Amino acid sequence: MTKEGKNKYKIHSVKYNLLMNIILKVSAVLFPLITFPYTARTLGAEAYGTVGFAISAVSYFALVASLGIPSYAVRKCAQKRDDPKELARTVKEILVINTVSLILTYIVFIGSIILVPRFRTDQTIMLICSASIILQTFGVEWFYQAIEQYDYITARNLIIKTISIILLFVFVKSPEDIIPYSIVTVIGTVGSNFLNLLRLPKLIDIRGKYELNLKQHIKPIFILFFYYAATTIYTNLDVLMLGFLTDNTIVGYYNASVKLKNVLVSVVTALGAVALPRASYYLSNKENDKFTSLIRTSLNYVLLISLSLGIYCTIEAKPIMLLLAGNGYEGAITSMMWIMPSIIFIGIGSITAWQLLIPLGRDRCTLIGAIVGAVVDFGINWLLIPKYGAAGASIGTLCAEICVVVVQITGLRDIIKLYVDKKDIAKISMGVIAGALILYFVNKFIKSEVAFYECLITGIIFFGIFAVTEFLLKEEAINKLWKMARIKFLKINKHHYSGK
Repeated sequence: MTKEGKNKYKIHSVKYNLLMNIILKVSAVLFPLITFPYTARTLGAEAYGTVGFAISAVSYFALVASLGIPSYAVRKCAQKRDDPKELARTVKEILVINTVSLILTYIVFIGSIILVPRFRTDQTIMLICSASIILQTFGVEWFYQAIEQYDYITARNLIIKTISIILLFVFVKSPEDIIPYSIVTVIGTVGSNFLNLLRLPKLIDIRGKYELNLKQHIKPIFILFFYYAATTIYTNLDVLMLGFLTDNTIVGYYNASVKLKNVLVSVVTALGAVALPRASYYLSNKENDKFTSLIRTSLNYVLLISLSLGIYCTIEAKPIMLLLAGNGYEGAITSMMWIMPSIIFIGIGSITAWQLLIPLGRDRCTLIGAIVGAVVDFGINWLLIPKYGAAGASIGTLCAEICVVVVQITGLRDIIKLYVDKKDIAKISMGVIAGALILYFVNKFIKSEVAFYECLITGIIFFGIFAVTEFLLKEEAINKLWKMARIKFLKINKHHYSGK
């Protein structure tokens, strides 16, 4: 890297980036945990479902506007980050493509509001939520991920989320405040992206005159676009089909369970966002040993978190839903029970897709998996939603995620053994089974009338048993954490007794 490039930003270690991203993901967890119980009770299921439907519909247009650029740009910019001039050229080329796609998308979006009666019914909410299309497209989040500026990303998000929480409590006080809630939702989710574009010229010479080569990006961008399209279809199709086949109250039930699922998914996939640019960088520099070590660590982390959270939240779906959403959302409990196991498969998929298939250039396999997931989701939704409502949609999501992972692992069958430690997987599974069995018997005797106490007691029991089991079995990730904690404690103790 040139001296000029070094002076503009610093590349931190994976541990530092992971710490920053965990803080970011924790904030992403806390934000819904703070706002969801309040909005669910204040707005009610119908109004909450109306906004959920609008956000889901707008997400399709945001997908088209962004094409497959976010993931492609992270990979491409990570490869060019040691050359400031080439990095700036690449960013400018991608922004030109993004601008064209945004203009075309907005034309189609306005036409849809005019022509589709269901969209026209909630056109004000749809237009407000459409601001996320612009902010997501021009937010250049991918650039900051590629150069691994997770400290900036984290600080910026914390500030904007704090502001949005304050705005929520000030302006949303009844079911009639659906418009202020829509505005706050947009600010809280993508409002921070506005700052990204303002800061961009400080890091690269975006105004420089470069000979642009847009053609080189088109094919890989569209391959990833179709992958994103298929993925978005099966992740958002449930809400749209519920909106067309049922009513906003049922959408509200399903949206409540999805909101909780997404909170946990953000924790499970925290390492994935950090690992993608680093994995691409290792491969481009032929550092295969470091790449293998990164994937193994990521897989252990994901399985440790996703298996424990997914199983616990499935078993304790009722008290969790009543604690966070309150009375009036009993219809969401069955939906939550079916959708929570999908966290496990989403976690595995985040490794197989974002850290293996995409960095290795096997983008087509991710596309095939997403298409299979979309087809399965649509078919199951069509069969089950009319009879089972939100629960039917949850079953569709779970089956779709399972199929996606199966296809992706099939595409990695020639190399997957390099990255899988069967002993650690067995240890993690045993810990989850031990916690689940103990919790099954405990639940026969502990039935609190207060959801908070039931969640507290069962959570301590399940995760306590899980952690102790993993420690006794010497699971790698837990072992590393224990050693780090001991070293830190000994250092503090030594410092204390030395009188320094």
